[in-house]
Amino acid sequence: MIYLRFEAGGRARYGLLEGNSAAEISKSYFGSFKKTGKKFSLSKLKLLAPCKPSKIIAMGLNYVEHARELKMPLPLAPLFFLKAPSAAIGPGDTIVSPAVSKRVEYEGELAVVIGKKAKDVTAAKAKEYILGYTCFNDVTARDLQRVDGQWARSKSFDTFAPLGPWIAGGIDADNLRIETFVNGRRKQGSNTCGLLFKVDEIVSYVSRMMTLMPGDLIATGTPPGVGPLKHGDRVEVKIQKIGTLSNDVI
Repeated sequence: MIYLRFEAGGRARYGLLEGNSAAEISKSYFGSFKKTGKKFSLSKLKLLAPCKPSKIIAMGLNYVEHARELKMPLPLAPLFFLKAPSAAIGPGDTIVSPAVSKRVEYEGELAVVIGKKAKDVTAAKAKEYILGYTCFNDVTARDLQRVDGQWARSKSFDTFAPLGPWIAGGIDADNLRIETFVNGRRKQGSNTCGLLFKVDEIVSYVSRMMTLMPGDLIATGTPPGVGPLKHGDRVEVKIQKIGTLSNDVI
């Protein structure tokens, strides 16, 4: 099932993808809902970020080759950090490169969307708490990351957390092709089977630290091939069985 959030008639709505249309639902998909009977043509809609997370949790160094390209040791346990929820934007929205940074980079990632409140979840039961998966771009001011040590500033500028175009439920997250393109040229290409820590393990680990709420987002880490973005670039994160997240840069 494909869940999407969109703007129509001047307001945000939730729906299900049905062919080339969005079928509106009565409430958000984070709980019980029913179809309203209204359908909207996908080509005429503005898609919004498919969830509004209370927190964005992101995994660091979760692909072996990415750790090597950054010349950093592999973590012994899932290494995670927080990005400000105010950084979230949707498909088609613009990434704004801040004047304070001279090196802004893309990081294409698979993201997990939590479907219901989760605390102290076992890995065996983690999937029961996942609504689905979406594309994510962990935009990073790399020069500030290196200077600060702590990653909050370099990861949390407004517009630094594009996600979408929707949420795909009922798919196997452990074997998905993931690619990032800049101006049509492939820059990253890998498969989620290369994740050092798998999705179920990550959800369980994080839930032992903090309560996960419906709509919270966990980005699972980026494969090798990260690189710079500049004014006028178009960056696309494409994940098998999910879709393509596209954003321009200014």
